Parts: sequence; structure tokens; C-alpha cells
Amino acid sequence: MHIHKILLVDDHSLVRDGIKSLLENESDLEVIGEASNGEEAITRTNNLQPDLVICDIRMPKKTGIEAVSELAKQHPTIRFIMLSMHDSEEYILQSIQAGAHGYLLKDAGKDEVLKAIHSVLEGGKYFSGDVSSILVNNLVSGGLGAKSVSAPLHNDINSEGGGVANFNLTKREKQILEKAVAGLSNKEIAEELGISKRTTEVHRFNLMKKLNVKNILDLSNKARKYDLLD
Repeated sequence: MHIHKILLVDDHSLVRDGIKSLLENESDLEVIGEASNGEEAITRTNNLQPDLVICDIRMPKKTGIEAVSELAKQHPTIRFIMLSMHDSEEYILQSIQAGAHGYLLKDAGKDEVLKAIHSVLEGGKYFSGDVSSILVNNLVSGGLGAKSVSAPLHNDINSEGGGVANFNLTKREKQILEKAVAGLSNKEIAEELGISKRTTEVHRFNLMKKLNVKNILDLSNKARKYDLLD
């Protein structure tokens, strides 16, 4: 029987201990190491060569997303599951862009954790129920499909209804929207805002979906139509 090697990455030892206790009776799974921040995650992954890295998102030094993004490029055979308290659309999409094969919420039960681990190790992907609904919403044309309770989509209310269009744009999305409409490239936006190009791309993807547009011209026209620019 092949034993799958797992590296746990979380800045809280209590979380790591909890996952270890869930896996201790699984004969095909072995925790071979731990890390408490993103930089340690990279070093220990390089040294230990695990089959699977279960990685928290919010950590000191390097975030889990930054660490996984770097590691996924260096180690294409290693599998990654992100672990988070948050089911935010931004975190989920950034995790996928970084190369994660799964996304688990920290309140997941033992059965779900084991199901996710085995699914990902077998070459599949796994996303918690609430997370899956967010992904579906983002794949629906224009993001106007069935709404998720955990991630409500925007309401495009026109003037005839007496309301104002509310696309639920985050502060960062508004910043990127303004710079994109001004003609800046993703690289230029990233440099001005002090974020990575990949993060900029994810935010821009979100904007396109939320505003139901396919190109920068449509994005610009809609932003002006609904007065989304400061």
C-alpha cells in the first residue's frame, strides 16, 4: 500500500494538531512535516517533497496563496489544498489561479477533510459545498445566475426601478477598475498598487464577471454608465 506524504502549513499549532489527529488512524496518509508561515512552507516542501500540502491562506511572511503559487510552478506533481476560515470569492479565485487543487473551510468535519484529501491525491479537485456554489456563480454568464447565500452577487438595477446599480465591488476592484479604464496594463496596475500581476489578473477577472462584460471597451462603457468611477 502506498503511503501518501502530507505537509501541514498553518500559523496556529492548534489547527495543525487538529488535522494530525484526524489523520492519525489513516493507514495510507502520513504527516511528514509542518510549517507555520509561507516561507517555511516553501523551504519544507522543497526539502521533504510531500505528495500533498494542506496550506492556510492568511499567514505571516508569505501568504499561503503566494507560497502555493511559487511551489506549484516548481513542483507540478505536488497537490495543494487551501485551508481557510473564509469563503470569500476573492480568496477562492486567487487560490485556483495560484494552482490549488482544493479549498476547504476550517469548520469542515472529518469525513469531508478525508474526502477532500483522497479526491485531490487521486488527481481530482475538491471544493467545500459553499465554495462550490461561489465557483458556479462565477461561471454563469455575467455572474447573474442563482445567488449563493455565502456570496451574494450584484443587483443590476436600472434607473426605471428608481435604484442605483450595485455591483458589490470591493475597494481593490474599484481601484483596479479606474486604472484599467485609464488604459493601464495588468503589470502597470500591479506596480502602482504594490500587488502581484497574478492578483491584478484575478481582480480584473472578477470585474468582468460582476459587470457582465467581455472586453475593456465594454468595461469602460459600463463603468461610466453606472457612475462607478470616482
